[in-house]
Amino acid sequence: MEIEVVEEKKNKLIFQVKGVTHTFCNIFKEELWKDSSVKLATYSIKHPLIGVPNFVVETDGTEPRKVLFDAAQKLKKQFEKFESDFAKEV
Repeated sequence: MEIEVVEEKKNKLIFQVKGVTHTFCNIFKEELWKDSSVKLATYSIKHPLIGVPNFVVETDGTEPRKVLFDAAQKLKKQFEKFESDFAKEV
């Protein structure tokens, strides 16, 4: 996965995430929406086969990079728990 910042302002960040699909993008977007400081969290992929996801995140003034980091940390914990629970069942 490679992240490239396209535009960055005080409360807005536009970035591309290379090497991911709708699956990752939807999960990440949903986690961002759980943060009360997020006013907009969306993405688009212009071409379904070769397009690169473009994310837009706007906040109420909270540092967008912090919001992204927090969401990534929460997802990491969820994935680790899922992996642990799954290993117990197998």
